[in-house]
Amino acid sequence: MSEMCPVCGLPKELCVCESIAKESQKIVVKIVEGKYKGMWITQIEGIDVGKDEIKNITKQLKKMLACGGNFKNGVIELQGDHSKRIKDVLEKLGFKAENIELFAKT
Repeated sequence: MSEMCPVCGLPKELCVCESIAKESQKIVVKIVEGKYKGMWITQIEGIDVGKDEIKNITKQLKKMLACGGNFKNGVIELQGDHSKRIKDVLEKLGFKAENIELFAKT
């Protein structure tokens, strides 16, 4: 007999809690100037998943956008201005487009 999810009550292999959590999160994307003039950083806030999952999402974003970056203090930072593609990439990772808010360069 397989393990049951304590939240939804379904077997672990059929559990939909993680995908529901991704769809309901409010994500804020900001493009800010880095510490060196002319260098831009894409900051993603509001992704609330486990520590292992956030590392996996950061790794996938870096690979899909072909850039460097890291996760610290609840914020994913990606090197460069990815304002044109970030919404599509986050959708591919399972987040809803209407819950992604993009702010212009500051």
